[in-house]
Amino acid sequence: MRYEIATLTVKLGKAASVVAGIDAYVKAPEAKGTLLGCWTSEIGVLNEIFVLRGFPDDIELQVERQRALDTTNPFGAGDDIARLHFDSYAPFPFLPPVKPGKLGKVYEIRTYKLKPGGVPATIAAWEAAVPERVKLSPLVIAMHALDGPPRFTHIWPFASLDARASVRADSVAKGIWPPKGGPEWLTGEMHSTIALPTVISPLS
Repeated sequence: MRYEIATLTVKLGKAASVVAGIDAYVKAPEAKGTLLGCWTSEIGVLNEIFVLRGFPDDIELQVERQRALDTTNPFGAGDDIARLHFDSYAPFPFLPPVKPGKLGKVYEIRTYKLKPGGVPATIAAWEAAVPERVKLSPLVIAMHALDGPPRFTHIWPFASLDARASVRADSVAKGIWPPKGGPEWLTGEMHSTIALPTVISPLS
């Protein structure tokens, strides 16, 4: 299984039209992959839309990526996109595939850069810690990048911002999180975005 996050930086006031374009683009007969999530940034860098899609293998992901690169109208919203960025990922192997559903009203998308060699150690640390952590709140996915600097991204749904703060504090107080040994592999470069599901998002 492979995942892609396309990050679209959109022009002011154009989010609704971009979302409509995304909807048509991913439903086109020639489209590959499955739309899993579509969110707009609320806290963090603003005017960003995140499109999470799943693919059965690298070949299908690359075919769909090339479709976007070959057109002047990617995601059916070319005129309204100021910047477009793609990240390709492999899931942490112990996690199940992403399943659409109503999981939360706010989502946190976090990316951490890793020291060289940090991917296997991070996966092992998360495999040990996640079973207890997801008893407090669900995890959509954790996945490591297939290109660029070593890094991983994880997506968490929450009922509200207050719920997020409560769950995070509870997990630390109980010694459940962060995963033991995991922070040792982080470079300290990290960013987080609070995002809201759009009307087309299968994860909402």
